[in-house]
Amino acid sequence: MRSSIAARDAPASGNAPPLLELRSLTKRFADPKQGARTVVEGFDLELRPGEFCALIGPTGCGKSTVLSMIAGLERPSGGIILADGAELTGTDPRTGFVFQNDAVFPWKTVLGNVAAGPRFRGAGRHEAGDRALDWIRRVGLSGFEQHYPHQLSGGMRKRVALAQTFVNHPRILLMDEPFSGLDAQTRQIMAGELLGLWEALGASVLFVTHDLEEAIALADRVVVLTARPATVKEEFVVDLPRPRSPREIRFHPRFVELHEEIWSSLSGEVQIAYDRATTVI
Repeated sequence: MRSSIAARDAPASGNAPPLLELRSLTKRFADPKQGARTVVEGFDLELRPGEFCALIGPTGCGKSTVLSMIAGLERPSGGIILADGAELTGTDPRTGFVFQNDAVFPWKTVLGNVAAGPRFRGAGRHEAGDRALDWIRRVGLSGFEQHYPHQLSGGMRKRVALAQTFVNHPRILLMDEPFSGLDAQTRQIMAGELLGLWEALGASVLFVTHDLEEAIALADRVVVLTARPATVKEEFVVDLPRPRSPREIRFHPRFVELHEEIWSSLSGEVQIAYDRATTVI
């Protein structure tokens, strides 16, 4: 696999054992015509403590399915998922998931939504409320504690979703195209907010996106997946300095070079997926 030489100092976790390991991960779904449809096959990946890793691949290649298996929402058909060296089965309190669509309770206020996780995990009402207020402040929603989701903009609801997840202090943060429904300006703002929260929390992030520029701007490593069934095609180290502004880093000469390198790997898989989708059977 191709890898760039990192220009910045390697993180302290660079030689640490992997926090998350996917070994030969495979997922098949029942198919009325074919009997079974393989979506993910022989998928191998390691995620180290504190690392931000972006997965990018053609539409429908199986990126979201990989996250769902890690989160315990889908059961693998084969292979194994390890966290801290032990097999990970089902949902796990070390893992947080930010979905593409806002997973908020419409009948709860912002405060109620953010406090729900700690309450579910056994925290008392006052403790959960205090923790929720802290994260509401961190995501820039102070003053909106008593608002309901329908009273918020799309960007504000995404902030609620981030606070909902970060309040539980996950060690593994799974994000499935969390900013895809936002306009370009709000998306860049939210990307910057995410980096600030991630640097403060120190979680390991596995981030699914269709936006190559977003992947490079955010990640330490970009992993290109094949057209379905998804497996790892190539990995690229993003050797851009941190702290990093997702808007300003796009003007860095190395950003342009990385974009060309990664697109040269990704474009072939995109073409394969497109040809399959437009072929008349």
